[in-house]
Amino acid sequence: MDFTNPLVYGAPAFIAFILLELTYSKTHGDDDLYDWKDFAASSVMGIGSAIIGPLLKVILLVVLFEYAYELFNPMVDGVRTNIMGYESFGYAWYVWLLCQLADDFTYYWFHRANHEIRILWAAHIVHHSSDNFNLGTAIRNGWFTLLYKPFFYVWMPIIGFPVEMVVVCLAIESFWQFQLHSQYVPKMGFIEKIFNTHTMHQVHHAQNVEYLDKNHGGFLNFFDKIFGTWKEYDEDIDVKFGVIHAPNSNNPIVILTHEFKDIWADTKKSPKLSHKLMYIFGPPGWSHDGSTMTVKQQQRLFKEQKEANPGVSFDRPN
Repeated sequence: MDFTNPLVYGAPAFIAFILLELTYSKTHGDDDLYDWKDFAASSVMGIGSAIIGPLLKVILLVVLFEYAYELFNPMVDGVRTNIMGYESFGYAWYVWLLCQLADDFTYYWFHRANHEIRILWAAHIVHHSSDNFNLGTAIRNGWFTLLYKPFFYVWMPIIGFPVEMVVVCLAIESFWQFQLHSQYVPKMGFIEKIFNTHTMHQVHHAQNVEYLDKNHGGFLNFFDKIFGTWKEYDEDIDVKFGVIHAPNSNNPIVILTHEFKDIWADTKKSPKLSHKLMYIFGPPGWSHDGSTMTVKQQQRLFKEQKEANPGVSFDRPN
């Protein structure tokens, strides 16, 4: 199958939509939507991803996927056959739909893992580190995620999805994720029942306690609903974007590395190996002495306080 990765057309399309939103915001009184220094930092990291991404994808994604596909789907009597005994998938329309569904399922767990495993969060926090929510933030991606993302998806070519198909589905997912980063799209009625929408993604980027670690889905939202991480956008809540422990810098290097430095500092707090491993692989906010709290601990405390004193504002423990 001859194809061109759709992401080849992504860069100019992304730039065009960012400039369109930026112009619209400046001409319609939304001057605070974009902060120039913040946008510059996001742009540098987006450009870095565009440069580093293709190099790593050739090595990790295409080579890894091709090797896995060939190893687990050898040619048997002229027919590509999975080692489990069935014929590997072709390019029928329903196989494309299954592949896109498998991609979305994988994206959900890849994205959720980035929020619940601290060493992965250290790479992913880059995307959440801005306190602005706009299409410029969409390209604010950590470079280190490119190193491990393919390993979450390699099971797809292993079971028989053609490599080209998997790559195209990944690109479609990226396009959908990009356009979600806009505040100009309101709730969309019935579409909200099935798809991950712009307001749902605002919830995901919020640092409000009740919104933390919610709505990890790609273009569908039912995996969040099935696995208990879905949260509807509440118009009565004043959304605050960004992260609790922000880098407080527009220096791209600081933004890319600050959480890794915090992990290193935390591992020194206790001599026990189990504690050190938890600081690296446990959930963000975990501490051996209770000095900081995980998202689940914070949300449990938030719920208890709201039930006991609904009129009292929540005082974040971290």
